[in-house]
Amino acid sequence: MKALDQEYLDQLQEIATAIRESEELAKYIEDEEEEDYQALRDKFEPQIAALHTAVAKAHPLQLLTFETEILNEDFEGLFLPRLLGFSVLRGQLNEHYKYSYPQNHFRTILLMICKSSNFDYLKKRIGQSIQMAFSLSSDIWITNLINTIANKRIRYFLQGQNLPKYRVIKERKIGYIRFNNQFKNEIFQSAEFPKTFSDLKTKFSELELFVKHRVLHKLDNSSLVESIQTFLKAEEFKNTLEHLRLLSLYVHFFDRSEEDQKFLQQIFDEARDQNDNFNEKWFEYLLDLHNSQLEIGVDADNRVLSLLNGKKEDQFAEYYQLMDIIHSKGYTHDDALEAVKVFHAKHEGLSDINECLRRTIFHYFNQLVSNLTVEEYTGLFELTKILPSYMGIFSNQQFNQDIKERCMAYIKKLLKRYTDKRGRDYQDIKKFVATTFVDLNFLTEKQVVELFKTRRKKKTPTAS
Repeated sequence: MKALDQEYLDQLQEIATAIRESEELAKYIEDEEEEDYQALRDKFEPQIAALHTAVAKAHPLQLLTFETEILNEDFEGLFLPRLLGFSVLRGQLNEHYKYSYPQNHFRTILLMICKSSNFDYLKKRIGQSIQMAFSLSSDIWITNLINTIANKRIRYFLQGQNLPKYRVIKERKIGYIRFNNQFKNEIFQSAEFPKTFSDLKTKFSELELFVKHRVLHKLDNSSLVESIQTFLKAEEFKNTLEHLRLLSLYVHFFDRSEEDQKFLQQIFDEARDQNDNFNEKWFEYLLDLHNSQLEIGVDADNRVLSLLNGKKEDQFAEYYQLMDIIHSKGYTHDDALEAVKVFHAKHEGLSDINECLRRTIFHYFNQLVSNLTVEEYTGLFELTKILPSYMGIFSNQQFNQDIKERCMAYIKKLLKRYTDKRGRDYQDIKKFVATTFVDLNFLTEKQVVELFKTRRKKKTPTAS
């Protein structure tokens, strides 16, 4: 955890002071009514939430420290149920929907809630978080946690949150997805950077997810640069897969100052020179990125291109030189088409490097179709003229299927818009599909007929 900036500490102290001196707290202490505690929540939790979001956006590595500060009794347990929910979703899950390692921050927050004098009110807001965290944790860990609590009533409450239905992986997965959806608009992700080699194996997966999340949501990541650079220059991490993966994320998605560029150039050249499997592992991970929600487009490829200095001519350099041609001339240009043909023929059809190339071409096509309005449908007519060439070069069933699905989704969108079967637009679309889609083997003639067949409306039975 990183230390919290003084400005955030000062603001937290101001909120704590305001809570202590508030009329709402005085009334709650005097009457001990739930509605008085609710009034306290209504007044101060929005202030804590706003400050939490500000830290999460600008300084996410300080977030756990911030949350530890809120555990102070001066805050009367306010916002702790929300923090408990955040902590559930930060843990890295394995293929069985179980935590890869124990979630100590969740444990810390839960124990603080259990010790709170306001537990009876707080427990009404934490049941689902506990149920989900317990389902993702081991029985031994749960038992050890509950046994640390002296109060029998609270122990019974916690034991009741360990639901038998979540012993089934399918139910755990459904429950986790539902729980996660409740927080989909929140910014709360944080992580710790490994400092030792043993840390690397336990903390990196969570760190990687955190960085991807920040990139995907286009958040300000300038506060991460120093920690990323410290990680990349650590000798014990070099030539590991984790080092290459974070290097790739930094190279592809982070804007860099001139000084940052010099630093990265050195690290990047060392990695290419010293790691015998660099190219293989790079394209294996690049393919993972292509298949994720992250966008590997012009900006990402150009950031890699900026690091090529001509000192090493290999398939890595050749690939990014090809990307330069595609991006600068456009994937429909004859020069780009010829360059793709030559490059693809040099490598095994199902190799990661060729699959990355296919994903790039598909990304372009998908992006262009996605930007077409229903009024611009003739744009699809033009785009599909280049498809036979790429489908012939790649001879790849998955590429063809992806293109087909994208085209069909757009055609169905058009048919919802143009419903007049005698109208010119409808007829143009029908003629295009009947010829082009059959030629591309997207549809058979019978399927075209079925697609454009007039559906008879069911007659409403008349009353006898």
